[in-house]
Amino acid sequence: MEQQNYAPIPQTNPVARQSSAPPPQANPIPQQSYASTPLANSTEQQNYASLPQANPMPQQNYTPLPQVSRMPQQSYAPLPQANPMAIVGHQFCAPNTIDLAIVRKFWTVSHGYFEVTDVNGNPMFKVRGRALTRHANRVLLNTAGYPIITLRQKILSAHSRWQVFRGDSSDTKDLIFSAKTSSRFQSKTNLDVFLANNITEEVCDFKVKGNWSERSCVIYAGESSNIVAQMHKKLLGKSKFMVTVCPHVDHAFIVALIVILDEINSDD
Repeated sequence: MEQQNYAPIPQTNPVARQSSAPPPQANPIPQQSYASTPLANSTEQQNYASLPQANPMPQQNYTPLPQVSRMPQQSYAPLPQANPMAIVGHQFCAPNTIDLAIVRKFWTVSHGYFEVTDVNGNPMFKVRGRALTRHANRVLLNTAGYPIITLRQKILSAHSRWQVFRGDSSDTKDLIFSAKTSSRFQSKTNLDVFLANNITEEVCDFKVKGNWSERSCVIYAGESSNIVAQMHKKLLGKSKFMVTVCPHVDHAFIVALIVILDEINSDD
């Protein structure tokens, strides 16, 4: 097709272009500035003052309650053996071996007949006699001068016999033990010892054997070979000797036996 040039056709009712302001709205709403309202589920972090608790519990200091079955911790002294040889008293049963030095004095009314110390020279007992009596009485005293036991010779006895009472008594209800020579024709060092509850005296509770002149005596438990105390051989002279007392053995009882031995052998 051959291209042709055509003149533009004028419009029938041309409308002139005019610049006009937009018509005003009927009910214009004024624009306002509003503060932003937080959303209900907004995750924005905000600072709030902490609310007080409804029923706040005051903090108090309470003392701890003791346990129901809790035993208090205490320090106990060591228990004695099941069968301690407490003849005079438990206070004279030491848990260890004791060496005693026994010194014989010239007897007077005011001075001790015996003085008993430990190996360090500490006084433990004194033995004094009673004058103006029909019996040869001796009293074992503690360091304060309190009478512990009374040793009383029994007269009109076939054997040399002594009875030992508690305190300064001579009543049979206070009898602790008695000791007598084993035989009238044997050594005066051999003694049979009977406790107060051994009424029949068929078997002795303790036995003393040895040689008094050499100060070598041994004290046994009954008829056994169990040694409870031993006097050493003569090393310190006739008026001073040593006695070793085994653990848990009543050393006041042992001293009483040594005094009785000395009384029985005083004629030698």
